Amino acid sequence: MVNDFPRTLCLLRQEKKISQRKAAGELGVSQALLSHYENGVREPGLAFVVRAADYYGVSADFLLGRTMARDGGAILAEDLTDSSNEKDNVLQGSAAVMLSKKLLVNSTSLLYEQIAKQDRTLVRAVSDYLSLAFYKAYRLLYAMDDESSKKAFAAQQDVFSELCDAEMKKCEARMRRMAAKGHESDPDMSLEHVQKNWPRLAPSLLSLLHGVDEKISPENEKN
Repeated sequence: MVNDFPRTLCLLRQEKKISQRKAAGELGVSQALLSHYENGVREPGLAFVVRAADYYGVSADFLLGRTMARDGGAILAEDLTDSSNEKDNVLQGSAAVMLSKKLLVNSTSLLYEQIAKQDRTLVRAVSDYLSLAFYKAYRLLYAMDDESSKKAFAAQQDVFSELCDAEMKKCEARMRRMAAKGHESDPDMSLEHVQKNWPRLAPSLLSLLHGVDEKISPENEKN
C-alpha cells in the first residue's frame, strides 16, 4: 500500500471534523480497524479504498498519494491558467510586491522560451529545480500557520528543507554535466541574445539577475 494512504485517510477525516468512531461507522468498519488503517498498521482492501474515496469526495489516486489533485484529474498544459495573461490579475499589496511578482513571472517565461527547443532532459532539470525552490518556500510559509495540518505533506516538517536542497543539488549536477558536454544546439543564454529576441521580457530578467548578483557578490559582504 502507498505510504501516503494512512496520512491522507487521517487528514481527510480531520478536515471533515468527525470522530474516528463516526467515520468508522459510516464506512462500515470497526473503530479499531479504521485506527489501524490511519496509523498504517494494516492495509485495507480495494473495496474499502473505493468506499473511503466516495465518502470523502476524492479520487482513489488522491487517497493513495498518487496525486495532489483531489479529483485525480491529469494536469494538461492547455488546461492550466496563465495568470500572467489575465487582465483582472491584480495582486494586492505594495508596489514592491507587484514588482517582485512581475520580475519572477516574466523571467520564468523568458527562461522557458530560451530552452523550449532543447533536450527534454534539460527542460526537466530546470523545471525540477524551480519546482523544488517553490515547494521549499511554500512549506516554510505553510509552517507559519498554526492551524495548518502537519499531515498535509508526506515530507516531514523538520527535514523537508534539507531534502529539497539535496534534490536541487542533483538538478544542478545534471545541468553542469550537460553544460560540460557542449553542443552546437545548446541555447544561447547571452544577455545580448535575450535583449535582441525578447525585448519585452528582457528588462525583467536583467533586473532579477542584477539584483541577485549584487546580493551574493563578495563586495556586498564587506559592507
